[in-house]
Parts: sequence; C-alpha cells; structure tokens
Amino acid sequence: MAIKFLTDYPAAFISDEKILVIAELHLGLEYEIYKSGISIPPQREKFLETLEKLLEITKAKKLVIVGDIKHKVPGSTIREDKEIPRFLEQISSKVKTIIIKGNHDDRIEEILPKNIKIYSSRGFRIKKYGFFHGHAWPSKNLMKCDFLFMGHIHPAVEFRDGFGHRNSEKVWLKSRMDTEKMKKKFKLTQTGKLNIIVIPTFNNILGGTAVNRVAKNEQFSPLLANEVIDLNSAKIYLLDGTYLGILENIKKVKSRF
Repeated sequence: MAIKFLTDYPAAFISDEKILVIAELHLGLEYEIYKSGISIPPQREKFLETLEKLLEITKAKKLVIVGDIKHKVPGSTIREDKEIPRFLEQISSKVKTIIIKGNHDDRIEEILPKNIKIYSSRGFRIKKYGFFHGHAWPSKNLMKCDFLFMGHIHPAVEFRDGFGHRNSEKVWLKSRMDTEKMKKKFKLTQTGKLNIIVIPTFNNILGGTAVNRVAKNEQFSPLLANEVIDLNSAKIYLLDGTYLGILENIKKVKSRF
C-alpha cells in the first residue's frame, strides 16, 4: 500500500508521491500551560528534531501540515509570532512545505515565510490524495480522491482497568465517506473511493478525544454531524501499529485486561 503509518510517530508517508503528512502542532500551547503554573519549554526544537528524523527515514519531498499549527485562537501570542515563523523557515529549508489552515490558524498568513504554500481549511489534492482540516466541509475538488486525510478530531482511545484507572492513547482512524451523500451535497454523478484517514496529534502535550467514550451527540465536524463518516465502523490503529479493531467493538470493551 502506498500509505504507511510511521511506527510510533503520528505521521503518515505516501510513498508514491513522497509526501509526509502530519497535523495538530498547536505551537504555543506550552505557553498557555505555563500560565497555569507548569513550565514546559518551547516545542519548536523538539518538532524540528522529530521531523528531520522522519524526513531522513522516508526521503520525503513534500511535507503537508493538515492544520492547527498555532494554538491561541483568536489571534496569537508574542511567543507564537516568534516561534512559528522560525519553525516554518527551518523546516521549509529542508523540504517543500504545504499548509492547510485549521480552526486555530486565524491570521497565520501574516507570519508565514513567503516560500510556503497555504490552502484554506477546505483543502487541496495531489492526484488521488486529498488533504483538508476537518472543522468545515472539504472542497468539491477533493471528491475526485481515493484517499483523504483530515485532522481536527485529535483521535485517541481510552482504556480503563478493573480498578477504574484510565489511560488514553493516540490512534489512527481509517474509514470511508458515504459516497452517495457526498454526490448529493456536491451535485456529482461520480466520486473517487473517498477512503478517509484521521490523523493523530503531532503535539504530545495536546489532549486527545477518546472516541470510544464520546457521546453520540458530541460532534466535532460537519462530516460526523451529517453522518458522512460512520465512526463506529472506523478501523482503529495505535501508533505502534497495533490494530485494535473497529470502534463499535472497542466501545463494548470494559477493560484493557
């Protein structure tokens, strides 16, 4: 398969197009945590180190960031205005970098290096691969794709043992869009296969959404609210590659032991 989840990293590699895909950096989150009394160093250098390692492993020619580079919304902090341009300048000097605006990325155009291409949250496509953030509908143009990548949901699975102790782990979600619903919405006679992959958060200090504990009325995206994606039938993978099964079955499990 041309799409590979990189073991132990929240990053995917599309081998036939040499594209590395990540989402949810939320640079600046550490400053918000600092204001509450917990000291966490800026994440820029850590992110760069990780991405340089992944670029070396994959030999990727493009890096696609599927939204939410910065954290504060609306606006930005002084730290974000300083750290984000430096991060993007450094990474774009190593690999062609493409950004999709997330719901946290208001006014990010004002601080972007000139060599970086940015698209709206509705996304863009490269041949049969499409990329969009997820808090808004994707572009009609993406309906030609066989594979779609989105962020926004911060997918995780919560495990609970018999003593009530809880543990949350990041996961990948793989599902499909309802092609008939998308044909109707965009007035199309044909679509691509519309397989969809929800990307886990790149920022390790960012909380996740325990999709096996989410109430049915908690919706994070118009795709979920309109049942274009059926989360219950989504295949769930841990970052180490372990396949947990489909979400509907995972929800029935009371304990991880």
